[in-house]
Amino acid sequence: MIMEITSRSSRGFTLIELLVVIAIIGILSSVVLASLNSARSKGNDAGVKANLSSVSTQAELYLSDNSNSYGIFNNGSSGAAACPTSGSGTVFHNATIMNAIAAALTDSSGGTAMCLSTNFAYAVAVSRPVGAASTTSTYWCTDSTGSRCGVDSNALTNASCGTCVTTQ
Repeated sequence: MIMEITSRSSRGFTLIELLVVIAIIGILSSVVLASLNSARSKGNDAGVKANLSSVSTQAELYLSDNSNSYGIFNNGSSGAAACPTSGSGTVFHNATIMNAIAAALTDSSGGTAMCLSTNFAYAVAVSRPVGAASTTSTYWCTDSTGSRCGVDSNALTNASCGTCVTTQ
């Protein structure tokens, strides 16, 4: 009888026990991964907003250094155009602003950025990351009036964000 007890205790785990443990580990890891994806999306959304805040601050410095003019940047028909990545002559060609917009685009997971400026006003809108915490707006926008908000369209008019749907 002692021999039988000793041999049973040294057998190890049964296949059912191992499968149960593996299933529990799988369930726990899927919950953790879902939480990480949500946190990553929220972080990217915050990154877009922070970079647009940098654009706003730098644009005011640009204005004071350039004869109180942002320069004219549009699509040729006074509408918003894709933000530039090189060149000179407008607020959007400032190296710090181009870098902030590029960083916002990276945070938006390859979204779009639209820019529009007149001599006296500017606006920039960057698409929000897919899966952002709030889906009430599709773009984060900032403009020369100090508006920083979520909007539904990147069709910037009169170099302003237009109607805000959410606030930053």
